[in-house]
Amino acid sequence: MPIDQRAPPPRRADTQGAAQRPGIDGRLVRTGVSDRTVVARWPRASVSFRNREPIHLSASCRHRRTSRPLPLGRRPQFAHSRQFKLNLHADLRQRAVVLPDDTGWVASPSVGIERRMLDRNGKEQGRATSVVRYAAGSAFPPHDHPGGEEILVLEGVFSDERGNYTAGTYIRNPVGSRHGPYSDLGCTLFVKLCQFDPEDSQRVVIDTEQAGWHPGLVPGLSVLPLHSFGTEHVALVRWAPGTQFKRHCHWGGEEILVLEGTFQDEHGSYPAGSWLRSPHQSEHTPFSDEGCLIFVKTGHLARESLSP
Repeated sequence: MPIDQRAPPPRRADTQGAAQRPGIDGRLVRTGVSDRTVVARWPRASVSFRNREPIHLSASCRHRRTSRPLPLGRRPQFAHSRQFKLNLHADLRQRAVVLPDDTGWVASPSVGIERRMLDRNGKEQGRATSVVRYAAGSAFPPHDHPGGEEILVLEGVFSDERGNYTAGTYIRNPVGSRHGPYSDLGCTLFVKLCQFDPEDSQRVVIDTEQAGWHPGLVPGLSVLPLHSFGTEHVALVRWAPGTQFKRHCHWGGEEILVLEGTFQDEHGSYPAGSWLRSPHQSEHTPFSDEGCLIFVKTGHLARESLSP
């Protein structure tokens, strides 16, 4: 979904000799690969990034960010995880849609941490997209991220040794980074593992409550840019009720997580918690009758899409 975020041009990788195409910001970018789309949903939960009040979340999880990490005071406990598919929506050439009630929670190797698998290709540290739920007081042991980690905090407060991250915080831990994550009060996260360009080494932490929004390409769209590198562009996009966008092609794919309201296109309606992935060069005509807030990634499936 090309969107005019009216921000400075994003940093780009060296793609000399590649063709040009419209990016998420509506400007021409050079590229030599194609696009895909993904959307994910978690059951009966949505997040208001406007006021940071999680919807359908107990009051104990609504709190402010502190300047220092909360004391850990625990050792991670491990459990035998239930069996789950190691290959789930693994073919990036196929469109994938997961609605809130389509998948159940699966126990992780750490007690108190569960996941809803959206796509997966490999074992515990393989490429994966999941919604992850931390019970209060749960933790993972310190571990490395050989392919990088991308996080959007949906509810509660997520923590590691570098700080505490409230609902609406966007985090990128680059390839080779290491941390010991935990949550004292509980949280829910959208997590993508092992999907970074190896040259994208920037750590990113954005408090979307404080970040600036920009007008989109059509009336009714507002865009909050989160990250750009090479062909990949990430943003939050708010649709006012009744907003329609023109039909367009996804170069390098598109992935969407619906955070509030209902997102729609000619293929169906996707309420809060829905996850969609559209492959390279797929097309659609999106709109929203009631309005919505979505997390959008474009162009990030290009390398995997075109690899043999």
